[in-house]
Amino acid sequence: MSSIGSVDQFKLCFQEEAREIIVDLESALLELNNNSGDQELVGRIFRALHTIKGSGSMFGFEELATFTHKLETAFEEVRDGRLQINSELIDLTLAALDQIRSMVEEGQGGVTVDPVVCAEILTKVLQITGTPEAPECSKIAVAPIDPPALSDRAQEWLIRFAPGPDLMLNGGNPTLLLRELRQLGGLSVEASMAAVPPLDELDPERCYVAWEMVLATSANRDAIRDVFVFVEDCCELTIEPASSQADNPVESAPAYAADKKAKALAGRSSQAGDRNHRKLDSASLRVPAVKLDQFLDLVGELVTVQARLSEVATRCDDPEVAAVSEEIERLTLSLRENSMSIRMFPIRDTFEKFRRLVHDLARDLGKDVELTVEGGETELDKTVIDQLGDPLMHLIRNSMDHGIEPSDIRASRGKRAAASIHLSARHSGASVLIEVSDDGGGINTEAVRNRAIEKGLIDADASLTDDETFALIFQPGFSTAKQVTDVSGRGVGMDVVQQKVESLRGSIDVASNIGLGTKVTLRLPLTLAIIDGLLVSVGKAFFVLPLSNILECIELTCEDIVKANGKHLANVRGEVIPYFRLREYFQIGTPQPEREQIIVVETEGGRFGFVVDQVMGDCQTVIKNLGRFYRHVQVVSGATILGNGSVALILDPERLVQDALRAEAKWPGNRPVPECKGSCQ
Repeated sequence: MSSIGSVDQFKLCFQEEAREIIVDLESALLELNNNSGDQELVGRIFRALHTIKGSGSMFGFEELATFTHKLETAFEEVRDGRLQINSELIDLTLAALDQIRSMVEEGQGGVTVDPVVCAEILTKVLQITGTPEAPECSKIAVAPIDPPALSDRAQEWLIRFAPGPDLMLNGGNPTLLLRELRQLGGLSVEASMAAVPPLDELDPERCYVAWEMVLATSANRDAIRDVFVFVEDCCELTIEPASSQADNPVESAPAYAADKKAKALAGRSSQAGDRNHRKLDSASLRVPAVKLDQFLDLVGELVTVQARLSEVATRCDDPEVAAVSEEIERLTLSLRENSMSIRMFPIRDTFEKFRRLVHDLARDLGKDVELTVEGGETELDKTVIDQLGDPLMHLIRNSMDHGIEPSDIRASRGKRAAASIHLSARHSGASVLIEVSDDGGGINTEAVRNRAIEKGLIDADASLTDDETFALIFQPGFSTAKQVTDVSGRGVGMDVVQQKVESLRGSIDVASNIGLGTKVTLRLPLTLAIIDGLLVSVGKAFFVLPLSNILECIELTCEDIVKANGKHLANVRGEVIPYFRLREYFQIGTPQPEREQIIVVETEGGRFGFVVDQVMGDCQTVIKNLGRFYRHVQVVSGATILGNGSVALILDPERLVQDALRAEAKWPGNRPVPECKGSCQ
């Protein structure tokens, strides 16, 4: 790999890490806004700013490093007790983070940085910190950073820095590290050229120079070491107080140098074990998402081939082939589980991104709203997480604008002044339930009904349940807002939420009480790639039901049907469970067998049964999309290829039950007793 390619690669790594740090910074700032005395939060913010500045400088983001340094200085004063936290500093820092984010993304997708805005922000920061001079906007990106004035607490430190030979190959720049070190105080530098090879052996992409320095600063050892935080594992670094040498004035220069070298060697020896330990504890590898998707696709294909092999092994009745098939099945299962676990990420970072949204909207709308988060450790497929941003944003914006009442109305209703929006996530079988709830005024069903009549969606005399009324808000262009605002009112949002959730093979449910608030629940699959399923057949058709929804399988005979007087009800150990036939639902015209099977499933609406001809057994199912032509077929999640080459539809039990409940002609109680062809006649 060329050095240019290496630098580009590490710049991309920096950009990715910087995005994560910025999200964490926003979360910490908003927490600090409510807990201004929390010194741990102040330290967390300072360290994050320092990390962005240092790594940005190392990888050539000079404008970002210079800009961030001013913010870092402000929070250093807060940390040292010379400056008090207030809402103005929080808002300025949040605005600065928007500029830092633009600097990180500059050059990608047309993102640009406005130097005038940067200058205005820094001018206000300097005013808050009491610094008399304000930077000119044209010099924000290139102005050198003067070293701080030395205080009475300043002391001298002896620093030896010997970069590893591959430092520049990995994107590092030692001169930028020395520049950052000079920002901490007065620095004298002596370069050692002893390791530079003869010219014919010199590699221009490797670093041979080492430096010995004396730094006079009020910063402590940890602050000095932070300058080298990104290269410490690949360099030789010692940091010692100079006072121990000053106490021995008769020591000769050679002795001093020898002693310093011995101490450096001892320090490196003791630090080597620590660095190796850290490498073992925190070893990780960043992999592009597209490569991960390709890997999972290949695992999916392997699962399909393994199913075909099992089918062949069953037909040929050869013990040796069967043994190989079982071994491959075991290895495939292990590989599948490992590949799926790699794609699973906690949803916490997605939730934390919305703290800033709530803060800004509350300020714009003149409302006092706090966001609470629960279940951030819940893991979800990264593909699902990446597509959750827009639906959750729409739901939060609707809660802020429509759901949360103004303070005076809340007071008249006996509510506390600060409203609450709650984001939560939890596992439910092979699904994850994500809830967005608020303690606002709730959905006015009468207003929704009147608006639906105006738009011609329902008749004036239509009788609707609450669930049917709530379903109207997902109609395209539907809104009860009396005026259009920057936040909402154009009728664009809830239909987008529904479309996005359904594209993820999920469902959405709304519950609301007037005066108490609204809760929207998104039910999403853990993964979009592979599931464990139960393969069943009806006539010549094959279907797969997710194993996580299935409780049990029981036999249904003609005698059972007669005992139920033709009603589609089954007695399962004293519990009456309604069922319907997939044969009737999908209008499959093959003859009905004498004995059928009921697959009992658990859904949000309770327990129901699906009647099939035969249960073929469980299977690992690779989900394939049906394509845009079938995107409106809600009861089918996708399809899979079986070992014999046949195609089986993957059914969504939740949607199947809901659709059957709406279609009265397909539900129990409306059909005569079927003709029984078995011995029960």
